[in-house]
Amino acid sequence: MALKTFKIGGVHWDDHKIARDAAIEQLPIPSKVAISMAQHLGAPAVPCVEKGDKVKVGQVIGTPAGFVSGFVHSSVSGTVSAVEPRADIVGNMVMHVCIDVEGDEFVDGIFTSDRVEREIKGSAEELLEKIKNAGIVGMGGATFPTHIKLAPPKDKKAEYLIINGAECEPYVTADDRLMREHPHEVVLGARIMARVLGVEMIVIAVEENKPEAFDALTDATLRYVGIEVVKMKKKYPQGGEKQLIDAITGRRVPSGALPIDTGCVVQNVATSYAVYQAVQKNRPLFERVMTVTGECLPQPRNFMVRLGTPLSYILDAVGGLPENAVKVVSGGPMMGKAVVNLEATTQKGSSCLLLLTAEQTSRAPETACIRCARCSQACPMGLEPWLLNRLGRAGDNDGLEANKIYDCIECGCCQSTCPAHIPLLDVVRTGKADVMKIIRARAKK
Repeated sequence: MALKTFKIGGVHWDDHKIARDAAIEQLPIPSKVAISMAQHLGAPAVPCVEKGDKVKVGQVIGTPAGFVSGFVHSSVSGTVSAVEPRADIVGNMVMHVCIDVEGDEFVDGIFTSDRVEREIKGSAEELLEKIKNAGIVGMGGATFPTHIKLAPPKDKKAEYLIINGAECEPYVTADDRLMREHPHEVVLGARIMARVLGVEMIVIAVEENKPEAFDALTDATLRYVGIEVVKMKKKYPQGGEKQLIDAITGRRVPSGALPIDTGCVVQNVATSYAVYQAVQKNRPLFERVMTVTGECLPQPRNFMVRLGTPLSYILDAVGGLPENAVKVVSGGPMMGKAVVNLEATTQKGSSCLLLLTAEQTSRAPETACIRCARCSQACPMGLEPWLLNRLGRAGDNDGLEANKIYDCIECGCCQSTCPAHIPLLDVVRTGKADVMKIIRARAKK
């Protein structure tokens, strides 16, 4: 049977999954953590603890500040040393709760056993409330609060729950290892979300370069009906919501619309695992799997990391920053962010630390566009990056909006295929931000 994939654009290249055979290791807990209140899309949480307070693992330390917001929990036990703004990975000042670690004491009710709990108890409403209270967000990078995504408007009907196991970003292997080592938990998390949504069809999408994960999930689904594991072509950005929906169902998300408008809800496999932990183990989201990788690293690893762990501490655990590493990226090379502050700490969306050399990060000089249309052919959203680049440099926001720059998913396919080395994504990202500000301001009038 032909491998499934999306129809428009995309690129094929070496996936560099050099940490794929490194089993998940529990990273030792650091002596201090700093837990951000802004680790989900939407309004940052409001700290509900003060300096000097004693906290335990799993205790709420931040409460939602609006509809699109979420709970934040302590990942350690100890004493709150500060509640203050600190710089995040890109240098923005964000409120953090800082904790001096003392032991590892969990709040009452959290199950620490590794036994798989298969019986799902509770109504859809009760399950959704557990997910909300656990502070679960989309862990594929978007960090949209999961409880909102699982409660679509009453006039929108979910028909498919698609679990994203594509992990199409080069280098990142956190989801691969999670699927291989915890397939039953991933499947049960999907079944919990399906019950909340009231859908009868679950599809778990796994790229062809993860055969062990595909086999493990296939075995884990044999006892259930209404759930299928589908093998996808290795193609970037296969894991994009709109691309997965196209590949699995053949439906296209209209311009400016949401996935639910096609009857689909997409969740990441790490989110599914976190849902299982929240509902079946009463464990809020206070840790996640992270890949630490790069060709300059002697031994790439996959760690289970407590949230709020300093990046410098993680790098120390792999022997320190190699001398030839000149850049650290949070996430993959395509959609990740360059880290400017190694004292910044891990968040719910932290999937990878990628170490790159000068050779890997150098950009060739920009030359004139040769009108080859490769950027247009590569764009998975069917946009014209060359045109958006021209309009963006001219400051023509009306032209950018007319050409649907808001549909750009910032995947970088255009820039990576440009033989003239034009920084298309850089220009488009700036133009998109300007246009979105205009659209939001217009909506408030």
